Amino acid sequence: MEERFLYFDCLSGISGDMTIGALLDLGVNKEEFIKELNKLNLDGYEIQIKKGKKNGITGTDFKVIIKNDEESNHVHRNLHDINNIIDNSQLNENVKKLSKEIFKIVANAEAKIHDKEIDNIHFHEVGAVDSIVDIVGTAICIDKLNIDKVYASPLHIGTGFVNCAHGNIPVPAPATLEILKDIPVYSKGIKSELVTPTGAAIVKALSEKFIPIPDMTLDEIGYGLGKKDLEIANVLRVIIGKKKLKKV
Repeated sequence: MEERFLYFDCLSGISGDMTIGALLDLGVNKEEFIKELNKLNLDGYEIQIKKGKKNGITGTDFKVIIKNDEESNHVHRNLHDINNIIDNSQLNENVKKLSKEIFKIVANAEAKIHDKEIDNIHFHEVGAVDSIVDIVGTAICIDKLNIDKVYASPLHIGTGFVNCAHGNIPVPAPATLEILKDIPVYSKGIKSELVTPTGAAIVKALSEKFIPIPDMTLDEIGYGLGKKDLEIANVLRVIIGKKKLKKV
């Protein structure tokens, strides 16, 4: 009997768009993915999926393009609003459950950082359309892959500062750091935000363990391209592997 598992190799961190790019690169059907995503009934965006390269590595670049709508740019959603969007969609129950679980992880972290009740957290950034697409899109891809378990490497986090709605804040962002509690991390001193709150929440919700690459038979490999040009390849590598289970 074999176990089929997905391994996130976060050698250059993780973000929502890198995750979807990597999972599509792994072999999730693009047309089926878009068809499922359309079940969200969410307006105000377009998606772009194309092949590209980072440091000579070919992978998939996934991008959410927000339409320049002044009204939608000022929409602030709380967790209840986002759950309603997900619950009212035609997505299957597995996708809905995982999507809401990931959003709850982010909401709990934001509530802790801002010292507010979870229902009073408005997702002015993470709740923006692009993050809804990233999180629900990830859940769609995971559902399509039909894997038994998910593991991840320790997370490579950056350093320095990043600009957000609150001004310049340290990297990792406080919400990201809160999400990363109990997860092994390391830094090589790269001055960039390598792990985003969305990426941290995704990998925390999915991964059973954070370990070096385990013993396996390699099956499929995918690369999700980041948007930055760094001294290391800004890619997320994902691997589907198989291992024989020991008889009890």
